[in-house]
Amino acid sequence: MSRKPFIAGNWKMNMTVATGTKLITDLKPLVKEAKCDVCLCVPAILIPAMVKAAKGSKIKIGAQNVHFADHGAYTGEISADMLNDYGVKYVIIGHSERRQYFGENNDTVNQRTLTALKNGLTPIVCIGETLSERASGDTENVLTRQLEFGLHGVEDVKQIVIAYEPVWAIGTGQTATDEQAQETIKFIRKKLGKMFCVKDANRVRILYGGSMNAGNCKGLMAQPDIDGGLIGGASLKTDFATIVNFEK
Repeated sequence: MSRKPFIAGNWKMNMTVATGTKLITDLKPLVKEAKCDVCLCVPAILIPAMVKAAKGSKIKIGAQNVHFADHGAYTGEISADMLNDYGVKYVIIGHSERRQYFGENNDTVNQRTLTALKNGLTPIVCIGETLSERASGDTENVLTRQLEFGLHGVEDVKQIVIAYEPVWAIGTGQTATDEQAQETIKFIRKKLGKMFCVKDANRVRILYGGSMNAGNCKGLMAQPDIDGGLIGGASLKTDFATIVNFEK
């Protein structure tokens, strides 16, 4: 089943209005012939300026998080309504750094995912195992728990993007081999098929999120179950366009 490729950048806590605007300005002509969906998930404070910078281009602007409440006394948080005000379409949920540093867990991932869907946002739900979990042969159990709890109550899985990010390959320069990434993402798709239905699972876009870059993207994207990438460091420079313009 054909799935449109999707390349999403995650700027994390980087860039300013000036540097972000320059990067998007430089990227726009480089990705104008892109055959995939393209998104940059930027810090919340930069969303208005980056939406303006990306206007008229193939680049969509996404967010890095969303709170599960519609409004209220949640100092420092961002609601779905706030994101919708600026036309944000995609939002990263459950990134490993959120889990590691800010107490994110499968339950809060689930709440945020349901809130995003309710408000017309497309969640990019991140799952992945640590090095010790992989070394102990626990990868499939970890991913199963993350999927079953994180997607509990989801009615239409086709509205979700999954990002498989082996925690041991994020920000380390290490990358799963093409075969390792394919094997694990194939398992994720099979698990989704059991949770929902095979037909719907075959329509879910699953991204690889472990240090994909301009040098390794073609090999990863050649794998049958890998539909794109959630790009960290490589999304902070014009090399991002090389990933966007891969040929599958």
